[in-house]
Amino acid sequence: MADAADLLFELGTEELPPVALKRLSEALTHEFVTGLESAQLTHGDVVSYASPRRLALLIKDLAFRQPDRDIERRGPAVKAAFDAEGNPTKAAEGFARSCGTTVDQLQRQQTDKGEWLVYQVHESGRAAAELLPAIAEQALNRLPIPKRMRWGSSEVQFVRPVHWLTFIHGEDVVDCTLLDASADHITHGHRFHHPQGITLYDPADYAAVLENVGKVIAYFPDRRSRIKAQVEATAAQLGGVADLDDALLDEVTALNEWPVPVAGSFEERFLEVPHEALVSTMKTNQKYFPVFDGEGRLMNHFITIANIESENPDIIREGNERVVRPRLADAMFFWEQDGKKRLSDHIGSLREVVFQKDLGSMYDKSQRVAALAAWIAEQSGGDPARARHAGELSRCDLMTEMVGEFPSMQGIMGRYQAIRDGEDPEVAQALDEFYMPRFSSDRLPQTPTGIAIALAERIDTLVGIFGIGMRPTGDKDPFALRRAALGALRIIGEHSLTIGLRELLEQGRELLGAHVTEADVVDHVEHFMLERLRGRYAEQGIASDLFDAVVAVRPQTLADFQQRIDAVAHFRSLPEAEALAAANKRIANILKKVQGTLPETVASEHFESDAEARLWQQVQDLKKQVEPLLAEQDYTAVLRALAGLRDTVDTFFDDVMVMADDKTLREKRLALLARLQALFLEVADISVLQS
Repeated sequence: MADAADLLFELGTEELPPVALKRLSEALTHEFVTGLESAQLTHGDVVSYASPRRLALLIKDLAFRQPDRDIERRGPAVKAAFDAEGNPTKAAEGFARSCGTTVDQLQRQQTDKGEWLVYQVHESGRAAAELLPAIAEQALNRLPIPKRMRWGSSEVQFVRPVHWLTFIHGEDVVDCTLLDASADHITHGHRFHHPQGITLYDPADYAAVLENVGKVIAYFPDRRSRIKAQVEATAAQLGGVADLDDALLDEVTALNEWPVPVAGSFEERFLEVPHEALVSTMKTNQKYFPVFDGEGRLMNHFITIANIESENPDIIREGNERVVRPRLADAMFFWEQDGKKRLSDHIGSLREVVFQKDLGSMYDKSQRVAALAAWIAEQSGGDPARARHAGELSRCDLMTEMVGEFPSMQGIMGRYQAIRDGEDPEVAQALDEFYMPRFSSDRLPQTPTGIAIALAERIDTLVGIFGIGMRPTGDKDPFALRRAALGALRIIGEHSLTIGLRELLEQGRELLGAHVTEADVVDHVEHFMLERLRGRYAEQGIASDLFDAVVAVRPQTLADFQQRIDAVAHFRSLPEAEALAAANKRIANILKKVQGTLPETVASEHFESDAEARLWQQVQDLKKQVEPLLAEQDYTAVLRALAGLRDTVDTFFDDVMVMADDKTLREKRLALLARLQALFLEVADISVLQS
């Protein structure tokens, strides 16, 4: 007799929540396999199946029994296990009870630390059939189901009512009842094509039998691939390309067991509406795949996936066309109603919408953003008047009926409405770019006006929310300040803006005026943003100590910050780097203890040794050499030149006692070290570099 066989577990239910189907399937697989491993039941590959009406697992070559094992437990020392008369103590009796035996059945074991009571037993492995029901029950109980339901008169709870349980190991049914369903070797096919039971004789035949007999494609990836191919082929027949959004494709796959594509259409007049609104309602409400032509323009076609192979597909097509038409008509109505006003007509109504109770209305925020955007545009070569106007309009589309119905149209509707109003094309584009980047990998605004208002929006939010004491804590970040900081850093860095970060924050602080109640808000926001910048550099492989070396000198702009990072990274590769970093650390520690003011001038005749005079002269020469390099921001060349100090610095510390008893001499030597340190600090604080 074979010692292993395939196992099939299938739970048949009412239609499962489509957005949760993949997560439930993955969790069931994980928990079931974890249970098998805990029970020491060996097995081969595991295949997960998931469709609207079933969660299933095929486990190859699952052992019929646990392996036998020898159990040994050590108890108390013999001298503590028996009293002077040789009678068992409470310690011995308690140990025996915990092992399910008596003291006289325990063995003794001699070790280098003495003699101990031990319990030794050979335990035969239990049959898988005894263990599997509990493993399955525990796996089902641990599924991530936020709210379970009851059905009928049953007291059991699950995400949806359960109708059947298929549980087979080899040729045998695993005898159990789970969620009020008794295990059997019968599965069920498609609700309409093959609702009757299908007897399974071999777990390995599960997927093939369901597909060929039951009209169910149980394997999620296969069903997804089939739907994708069907939609692509149907779109090609229509002369277009389908919008195969991954999330929508997953959801449609979770809604169907036997997918059949159906193409539908709608009146061309609806194409006058911004296509993003039409796409939104088709994808979100109807789960349709929109179709675009070769120019990227929306066509008046869509593709839906029917969960049935109809003898008359025209009925399905007509039904879907009839359902989608009122939604498209609503979108057109909102578009036409919004066209009766200009975008600027909504500016006043923004006063009625609160941004944050301590920071005023959306009108107040828009005015601050407009003023800050004008300042940014002026600093970065944009048009201040255009940026101010775009800032004033930036939130007006929130008051349109289109955005009220389709929230995802924020910004997009602003652009369309601005074009319809005859606004400057760059202003119109900026109203969409205002929201960019919407997520970490999203594209950035490209127009000067879009850059100005997008950056102004994020800086106003950061300084404002920090300014009223609502900085993020732990995983709580209700105003998405981390995302705002990263977005601002990307805009500044990737567009190489020459605006100083601190200057930008101070400008935002000034515009907020009396709204800010927290002290040192600019310091706090700057630190917060620099920590986000540290994370970005860490993702690029930049070591934390290298970042610390640069941040210590507080470069004014991110472009300058990047040049210094590159320079220190190059310096670190030089053979002189480690010794000079150690010397700078030593200098920093010495100078920390200095009290009072050091001499402003140092003359070589004040020094007693050649080592200090030579270092002084080299510092003077290098100062003249690096000044033009610093002016050109050629920090790599500066540090390369300073690397030539290594031998002179080493000799200085070998030959010179800095903290001399003579006060004048001591102060001159300290002043020399301060000037040496200042040369390096023109680029970075290399004393923090780790060896």
